[in-house]
Amino acid sequence: MGYYRIDKNPETLYMSSFLKKIVLAILAWEARAVLVKFKPKIVAVTGSVGKSSTKEAITVVLAAKYHVRKSPKSYNSAFGIPLTILGLSTAWRSPIGWGAVIMRGFLARFQKEYPEILVLETGVDRPGDMDSILSIIEPHVSVITAIGEIPVHVEFFSGPKELAFEKGKLARGTLSTGLVLLNADDEIVYDMRNEARGKVVTFGFGKGADIRASQYTLFTQKNALNIEVPAGIRCKIDYQGSTVPLHVENVLGKQQLYMAVAAIGVAGYFGINALSAARALEGYQPLAGRLHILEGIKNSILLDDSYNASPIAMHAALDTLRDVPARRRIAALADMLEIGKFTIQAHQTMGELAAGFLDILVTVGPRAKFIAREAMERGMKRESVHELGSAVEAGKLLQNMLQPGDVVLVKGSQSMRMERAVEEVMAHPELKKDLLVRQEEYWTN
Repeated sequence: MGYYRIDKNPETLYMSSFLKKIVLAILAWEARAVLVKFKPKIVAVTGSVGKSSTKEAITVVLAAKYHVRKSPKSYNSAFGIPLTILGLSTAWRSPIGWGAVIMRGFLARFQKEYPEILVLETGVDRPGDMDSILSIIEPHVSVITAIGEIPVHVEFFSGPKELAFEKGKLARGTLSTGLVLLNADDEIVYDMRNEARGKVVTFGFGKGADIRASQYTLFTQKNALNIEVPAGIRCKIDYQGSTVPLHVENVLGKQQLYMAVAAIGVAGYFGINALSAARALEGYQPLAGRLHILEGIKNSILLDDSYNASPIAMHAALDTLRDVPARRRIAALADMLEIGKFTIQAHQTMGELAAGFLDILVTVGPRAKFIAREAMERGMKRESVHELGSAVEAGKLLQNMLQPGDVVLVKGSQSMRMERAVEEVMAHPELKKDLLVRQEEYWTN
């Protein structure tokens, strides 16, 4: 009997397809029973980029007033969502462990206390995935972050429109009395407004957005060597006739403000005003591997964006690197996977962008060679471009070339394991379990 990989997250487990169906059906039934008894409000988040960060931002805002449970890590599949609802963790490959999980799931409905709000990340890899999720939950609030013209996970769909249709099921599956928050700056997401159930509120930078971010600035501070380093972002948020300031430290990139304005929109549904929400967001901390600012060796600065990569996310990360003050701007970019027929075009686009401002480009993987070659076609010097085969090789190369004041962006798809490159050049590798993504035993063995 063959073995299935349930999803691509650290919570992945392997089991036979027959056992998978049985366990999934039982967990889904137990989760529905818990929802019927405790009736928590459900906030669901989907999109091709920014799901986890948006989930975290929403949780930070709501937790100031309510008892909230969020999806741990990236429990966003048809397995991860019932496990989150039940407050349980994967048993990996252990049949005995899964038996214990099922038993605890059965007992979950008998607990005395339960969260008032669930903030759930919902992901799709294949057609029908969102249907499976919506057979368990009916969201009170749905948030769709961004999809882009070439979204990740498109390889199992006939095209971006079909993927968008699958993700759009969340907006159509929201309670009629609920709220749907849509990214007004993403044309594909914005087009979902006519089919969404419940009240539709848009967010973004455009003048037509209901919740609008403006006056974005990146602020810096000087370190012990008097080198200016990135420290965070500021902006103004306009919502319902009022304007509130937002100041978030240790966060970089204009794209990060989308999670903030979405969180403010969710807060409004639950009776939290924009000013209170903005103040709560000051306590937001970026997740590991999501444009996380780290100290690098030789007094360099690392922008660790190694969690995953899609065309829209890599473009945004490069835009951020371009805006950051630096002695030299360096990017270590690995393959973007799961984009099917768009692979060559997407990587070439990154090469064109990189050529416009990078001092040094390091690529990792066979697909990323298209980044390197396009960058050189666009005028980048051959000696400034390095094509390598692994993340560790990239890290070793960076060790030798880094200088004080350099800023290095590290990014690639999950299976490219670019956190290994970060480990090679971070100033405090002894803290890697706390600072880097994919440090669980599953990934390090």
